[in-house]
Amino acid sequence: MSNVISELIEELSRGPRSRAVLSRVFSVCGDSILDLSRRGTTIKMVIKPGCLRAALENIYKEHDLYFRTMAASDERFKEGLTKLYYVFGIDSEGTNIVFEVPVVNGIKVDTISDLFRASDWYELEAHDLLGVEFNGRPLRRLVLPEDWPEELYPLRKDVSVDDVKKVYQPQVVSRISELGVEEVVRIPVGPYHPALHEPEYFELYVRGEKVVDAKYVGFMVHRGIEKLAESMKYDQVPFLAERICGICGFVHSTSYVQAVEDALEIEVPERAHFIRSIVLEVERLHSHLLWLGVALHLLGYDTGFMHAWRIREKVMVLAELLTGSRKTYGIDLVGGVKKDIDKDKIPKVKETLSLLKKEFKELVEVAISVPQVKARLTGTGILPRGEARAYSLVGPTVRGSGLARDVRKDYTYAAYHYVSFKVPVYTEGDNLARTLVRVDEVFESISIIEQLIDMLPSGPIRAEKWEPQPMRLGIGAVEAPRGEVVHVVLTDLYGPYRWRVRAPTYQNLQAVPIMLRGVDLADAPLTIASIDPCFSCTDRAIIINLRSGSINTLPIEVISRRVSKDG
Repeated sequence: MSNVISELIEELSRGPRSRAVLSRVFSVCGDSILDLSRRGTTIKMVIKPGCLRAALENIYKEHDLYFRTMAASDERFKEGLTKLYYVFGIDSEGTNIVFEVPVVNGIKVDTISDLFRASDWYELEAHDLLGVEFNGRPLRRLVLPEDWPEELYPLRKDVSVDDVKKVYQPQVVSRISELGVEEVVRIPVGPYHPALHEPEYFELYVRGEKVVDAKYVGFMVHRGIEKLAESMKYDQVPFLAERICGICGFVHSTSYVQAVEDALEIEVPERAHFIRSIVLEVERLHSHLLWLGVALHLLGYDTGFMHAWRIREKVMVLAELLTGSRKTYGIDLVGGVKKDIDKDKIPKVKETLSLLKKEFKELVEVAISVPQVKARLTGTGILPRGEARAYSLVGPTVRGSGLARDVRKDYTYAAYHYVSFKVPVYTEGDNLARTLVRVDEVFESISIIEQLIDMLPSGPIRAEKWEPQPMRLGIGAVEAPRGEVVHVVLTDLYGPYRWRVRAPTYQNLQAVPIMLRGVDLADAPLTIASIDPCFSCTDRAIIINLRSGSINTLPIEVISRRVSKDG
């Protein structure tokens, strides 16, 4: 390695870990590295497709390197090619390392799904939505239905929403004619989960009453949010982003605006950072209380369910007090927030938090000690630490398996560097561990809000002026209640050129089959719910009995009430 390269690596690295990663990649790829740059906490390396796998083979065992997300972008009308942006994180440094891979039409990219298991869905999605081809792995539909027309890639820039409607809808008409009827009404079939109300499909393979394997199929309601954003202006997107999730949407609007602010180097006023952090923690409180209530309901302890939601109602009232809305707050803008926190509201906030802490402590002491609850949570749905690491899992799911990952600490943002808080970690890896992580986080969130309220600075709540610049890459990450949310934005003159959303459930779902193996069938619903999944409207499960060969479709609610029998 030349002295010039060594000096460049020394200049751009943010610590010993990033320095080692860059040095190893240069030693393997050399002339295949087309550019190297850094802005803020993100180091970007442009690398030829032919050397991507070799580079990552050399560094994938680096214990501090975490696969965070991958965004595929159609830039044929800008540069005549498609690009892949692989985002890795070095937690100990709070550093993002982005491998930008330019892909000329017809060139295949070597898979890395065997090195970084979490990348499996990202590659399938890039193939599905943009037509990127990968070597060394089977390719199948992930997001799009099986009968989707070949060569129609909806995230390509020359395909509009109207084009998709025109090409795909006629298949319904042809189906009507095949059936020989005048009209067909499409009805979603499948029992509705009383708690989640979102589309999920699991095939559970059982021997007796034990689950021996599981398969997940998702993306039943793909809403095309990323495509819709292509025709929106910068400050319109936060309102769309906040509707990605019906429980914790503010994490998405905040991740989006942070990505734009990162790309365009916008200075956000401190008061806006504090307000965002306060609202994010309020959202964490109501989300965790909702989840705890659902979990207790699945375990048959409905008294605990009702008390959890009774306590949660105080948080919903608090959210309305601070933002004007119980759920969809609508206060995020690029460069700040649109609604301030008045001084006269602060006493009410403190009073509510004090009461919340007392009542939640009383609930937890009773609920977790109920013998049936503790027995069903303990030793079920085990996720080993090694598997959690291999799949790059996030949030309470990974912290319940002994990994202390939290974006608020590792890649600090907003006002979190001003406050003191613990990251709850349990090593057992079972449903109880994931439950206790969330319980502890409720108390930590209350403490964080109290600290932020006491330190709330004066000043403006939004940047006065900022200028858009095209084709700037930005990364925004927020620790959502379910785990790390990552948004990747490529800027354009009036709005995002490309916006890639990665929700925590996308990362965590791939490990659920591992957690289900060996559990009693009655504990399968709780194990699925233990990652706090957000699918987005109905669910059902197919049970395939390996002994009898029978196939049954049952509501998850019914499965959770089954009494376990020896198989």
